[in-house]
Amino acid sequence: MSLSTPTLSRRHVLAAAALLAAGPVWAEKAPSGKFAVDELMAENALPDIVQGKADAPVTIVEYASMTCTHCAAFHNEVYPALKKDFIETGKVRFILREFPFDPWAAAAFMLARAMDDKRDAVVDLLFAQQKSWAFGEKPLDALAGVLKQTGLSQEKFDATLKDHALYEKVAKVRDRAAQKFGVNSTPTFFINGEKYSGEIGVADLDKIIAAKSAAK
Repeated sequence: MSLSTPTLSRRHVLAAAALLAAGPVWAEKAPSGKFAVDELMAENALPDIVQGKADAPVTIVEYASMTCTHCAAFHNEVYPALKKDFIETGKVRFILREFPFDPWAAAAFMLARAMDDKRDAVVDLLFAQQKSWAFGEKPLDALAGVLKQTGLSQEKFDATLKDHALYEKVAKVRDRAAQKFGVNSTPTFFINGEKYSGEIGVADLDKIIAAKSAAK
């Protein structure tokens, strides 16, 4: 599965706007598969950026797309509690991996990677301001405007988007997830190897983490 290059039409924009207006719907989550943690954590085309302690009892890997409204809802509404209560307390190590569904999401991930140790902060910023850049008629121009807040110059912005090697690495992360782990939607979470597709609310996440911690 490779990254496609669809046309961003008025229909796509209106559909995205409808999703934003509807807001997230948190449903109780059940696992949809199980994978060996060692296989899940094997070396990837791009190095993982890990938050939390290496020896935390629970490992969460999220596959996300930067233009996914459900991913933005998770990062804006659930992730802050996950970070405060579990990542920063040593109970969870958290890894976000790239799974872009369109060229704009791929571009956003490439630009976040170009910021090196600021990558996760840039991801947080782009999810927080997703409405302002992802669904307009000129998403790249809007993306450049948002990233000026991080100090990213126009020259580096342009050079990053021309970095074919980086683009291919983002594509390989996505393709491996699709081929080896059956990821076909975002967000998809792997919690100690167990697969959960779709949104997860705070209450369900608390229950899942507690159960995984107790099983260690």
